[in-house]
Amino acid sequence: MSNQVWLSQLKIHRAIAVIRAPKMVWGEQMAIAVASGGMQLIEITWNSDHAPELISQLRAKLPNCMIGTGTLFNVQQLEDAIACGAQFLFSPHTDPKMIQAAVAKNIPIIPGALTPTEIITAWNYGASCVKVFPVQSVGGTSYIKSLQGPLGHIPLIPTGGVTLENAKDFLQVGAVAVGLSSELFPQASVLQKNWQAISQQAKTLMQRLQ
Repeated sequence: MSNQVWLSQLKIHRAIAVIRAPKMVWGEQMAIAVASGGMQLIEITWNSDHAPELISQLRAKLPNCMIGTGTLFNVQQLEDAIACGAQFLFSPHTDPKMIQAAVAKNIPIIPGALTPTEIITAWNYGASCVKVFPVQSVGGTSYIKSLQGPLGHIPLIPTGGVTLENAKDFLQVGAVAVGLSSELFPQASVLQKNWQAISQQAKTLMQRLQ
């Protein structure tokens, strides 16, 4: 999938559900829940239980969704993720070799960066867009807004501190999309297997972003 297609999907859907599943069966239910709430961009972190199998299963079960992965640390993990069907790739850091490997396979990669230097470095190596993480630790929406002047040409996806309440604010100050994890999947709801509550969280988020 080309970066242009990926960016067009981001601009349509605006939010990515980030699933870090301690049990594979929970991960499947979490994904189905957010999909039923209207979310179509789903990231399964590579440190989830049986992540490769989970990604493969979700590609088959949720054909209308894009299933990617994240928390990738090296080229080997990245290649394994592509092999199991991941459609987009997130990493918490910027690794030129990982970016080049993803670009060679035409899979969008979104490396993590924080400072302007890191963001520009990731972009220049060929990132499809850049994950700004952890955004809340450096000022949240005001930080994303302040980056727009010099770096407005680089699509940014803030994560780490994005909530149902502030997600739209990030988009309004210039983010192309946002990533949410614990906000969408409260621990109590997961432990109680209250998938309906998680579906409602996703629905509420998408309504607020419209």
